[in-house]
Amino acid sequence: MATSNQLTPGMTLSINNKLYRVESSVKVTVPKGTPFIKAKLKDLSNNEMVEKSFKLNQPIKDVSLIERRLEFLYPEGDEYLFLDVVNLDQVRVPAEIVSGKVNYLKEGVEIKAFFYGETIFAVELPQFLELMVAKTHSDDENDLANGAKIAILETGAKIEVPPFIETGDIIKVDTKTDEYIQRV
Repeated sequence: MATSNQLTPGMTLSINNKLYRVESSVKVTVPKGTPFIKAKLKDLSNNEMVEKSFKLNQPIKDVSLIERRLEFLYPEGDEYLFLDVVNLDQVRVPAEIVSGKVNYLKEGVEIKAFFYGETIFAVELPQFLELMVAKTHSDDENDLANGAKIAILETGAKIEVPPFIETGDIIKVDTKTDEYIQRV
């Protein structure tokens, strides 16, 4: 079992039977009082950010999530069907786990999925994907004057692109920031 002094970003903790990923932690010292550890945690069940304070050397339950590579197949009802690329099992992922990442899912995209036991807690897209522009349009003339227009990608995602991007172009997109990178 770890202690609060060992908190580092990326660790997964179990607190009151809920899983949290440590986003940041810092030791806080106050002139009058005892120092403590202040951590920003991401609740893996609903992606909410919470702040929690720990006493120095407080025991914490560090858990290991198992990472598996999954390939997207198709949506099915309120779930998404993936294929485990190692053991070829089909895995159903609830829509609330996939959430906004669905805007970048197309058949064949490989993601990382994080499991605790048989329960999936999070999915992570590749940082960059190459996607086809299905449609482009400008909301108004000011957008074109600012050097950008809106593109709707083959997956349904909407991002700003430079004015020279046309329907049918393949572009590289940063899935973390929802930004255009380059034309491929």
